[in-house]
Amino acid sequence: MFPIGDDNSSRRIVPVVTYALIALNVLFFFIELNGGEPFIRQWSVVPSRLVADPAGDFPTLFTSMFMHAGWLHLFGNMLYLWIFGDNVEDSFGHAKFLIFYLVCGIAAIFAQLVFNINSTVPNLGASGAIAGVLGAYILLFPRGHVRVLMGRAVVPMPALVVIGLWIVLQLVSGVGSISNAAETGGVAYMAHIGGFFAGLILTFVMRATRTAQISA
Repeated sequence: MFPIGDDNSSRRIVPVVTYALIALNVLFFFIELNGGEPFIRQWSVVPSRLVADPAGDFPTLFTSMFMHAGWLHLFGNMLYLWIFGDNVEDSFGHAKFLIFYLVCGIAAIFAQLVFNINSTVPNLGASGAIAGVLGAYILLFPRGHVRVLMGRAVVPMPALVVIGLWIVLQLVSGVGSISNAAETGGVAYMAHIGGFFAGLILTFVMRATRTAQISA
């Protein structure tokens, strides 16, 4: 089950922030390829290093969100951002969406940090921030449908099912990964979970705030 698109017929604005984030991720990946391992270690979040020097390592909370472990990692993340990000940006507006994205990314980093605080393995990727976008999407467009590739057929499926199955997989895999040693690396499932629930909470708060402003 591979998502390839959704319904954009109700979209009102050009999602310039979503497009800019995709462009920055791609650009940063080429810089990362050129810089190699030293660049990756310098600009990724290394949990033990961040804990030892929070002020000195503060920039990595942002730079790590634009780095990826390979072409497949980059493609998967950008596909999800392209499918779901534009609709969430349309609902929030450009500035609020950018802030939302970055806050979800930081929340994801700290969620992973809690379970790997002594790790020296670089943490990188936009997955946590994009997980927050999925959390927002499932609340904002609960009746939305996503086109998924199943074998050779393209099938419309409810967004609740597609994203719901995704988060269940993250939860199951995340629980299984807790017992792994901090030095094994691999998929940062706890970052995905943290980003997703940060997205849910922030969306609730933003919707409640907007409702209160309209009522006032």
